[in-house]
Amino acid sequence: MPDFPPYSIPSHGARRRTALQALGLALLPTPALLAQAATAEADWPQALAVPGGVARLALGPAHERPVVHAGDVPVLVLGDAGAWTAIAGIPLSAPVGQAHVTVQATAGAPARRIGYRVAAKKYREQRLTVAPRTVDLAPEDLARHERERAHQQLVMATFSTPLPERLQMIQPVPGRRSSSFGLRRVFNGQARNPHSGMDIAAATGTPVVAPLAGRVIDVGDYFFNGGTVWLDHGGGLLSMYCHLSGVDCRPGDSLRAGDAFCRVGATGRVTGPHLHWGVMLNRTMVDPALFLPA
Repeated sequence: MPDFPPYSIPSHGARRRTALQALGLALLPTPALLAQAATAEADWPQALAVPGGVARLALGPAHERPVVHAGDVPVLVLGDAGAWTAIAGIPLSAPVGQAHVTVQATAGAPARRIGYRVAAKKYREQRLTVAPRTVDLAPEDLARHERERAHQQLVMATFSTPLPERLQMIQPVPGRRSSSFGLRRVFNGQARNPHSGMDIAAATGTPVVAPLAGRVIDVGDYFFNGGTVWLDHGGGLLSMYCHLSGVDCRPGDSLRAGDAFCRVGATGRVTGPHLHWGVMLNRTMVDPALFLPA
């Protein structure tokens, strides 16, 4: 039950406002309501419907939390019975044009589509020189990479409760952004997948803190990513930390926002010490910058 203030006889002004409301006349929002709306807005990621971005889709009111899917992948839904919102990650490979999610308001009810438009975004190109063995893989390295990729696909399928109370994050390590999300990567002259995270330059050993409360779901040493930790923030919102020199956590550990849990390094395929920070929504890597204060 909600908490109500002690009963009191309304003033003449309050009675007049009540009468206006009974007549269906709109009232201007109060500063308190505006501040409340601004606070809620600040808790969510910036909406940017481009490849690698985030779509925020209004679902309307419903007594139960609607179930939303992008294809066959569940999508995070936040809000309350008065207004639900789907927070959907858009793949870097998404074509420009119309896209949609499917919404089921209640169990057994027919699903409906909610569409949105993906706008164009041009990402820059980055050319890097790295150890040849990390570009032209030997058979044993390729086999290792395939095993690791299969394992991480299972990690990325995590969709847990409770859902996050807020989505805005803090930067996990101080430093200059040395490489941005979405860059088209060219290693030793060979084109590879676009950059799926944010690189932050920092010295080896610099502590990395959790940008949002979460649970450690994977710790490993991988061929391309080096020392790696995955955090689960709930509802398909995950974050990844790569090229680490040290890990100070174990799977199952719960972290608060700001807790240090690993250290910057230069392991895996790198040109120098830095943190690779990735953010995932509905199994899609999205731009971490959208989750930081504007």
